[in-house]
Amino acid sequence: MHLTKASMDDLNRIVEVLEDGKNQLAERGVDQWQGDYPNPEQVKADITNGFAYLVHDSDHETVGVFSILPAPDHAYDELDGKWLLETDRYLTIHRVAIHSDHAGNGYASRLFRDVIDFIKIHREDIVSLRIDTHEDNHAMQHLIEKFGFQRVGTLHGVYRPEETSYVYEMLTQKTK
Repeated sequence: MHLTKASMDDLNRIVEVLEDGKNQLAERGVDQWQGDYPNPEQVKADITNGFAYLVHDSDHETVGVFSILPAPDHAYDELDGKWLLETDRYLTIHRVAIHSDHAGNGYASRLFRDVIDFIKIHREDIVSLRIDTHEDNHAMQHLIEKFGFQRVGTLHGVYRPEETSYVYEMLTQKTK
């Protein structure tokens, strides 16, 4: 498996993987992503800003997608909780999806491991990683917690009016 930055040539595949992710969530009864988020305009913005990434298998097929956004992430402006570290030296992981054709092969775990390792080794300026997921997305909650993220609070109505998301943080560098 390897990760690459997305280009506009990848737009349709990213949208396809995210739509598949929406369907997987719906099949599990999770109300996350069941509206107009994420949408092609969001994906275009992620690509244009250099935030969108692809997950490839050993045959170079795109099996998943995710985005990494720099601070400040205004989705967290109304956090009901407390960060482990008040800092602007963080990155946020958003819009993680592995296509259902490749589910169960460990790609999501390897994605998290590779991103976390890369940040810890190559981005000493970054001291925190942040992520959130829907309150009913137990599979993602398990994955997030498996990699050492700690739940620090909740978001209410950020993505959709009645939606609650759990917010997590992981410190990536020792702070002084």
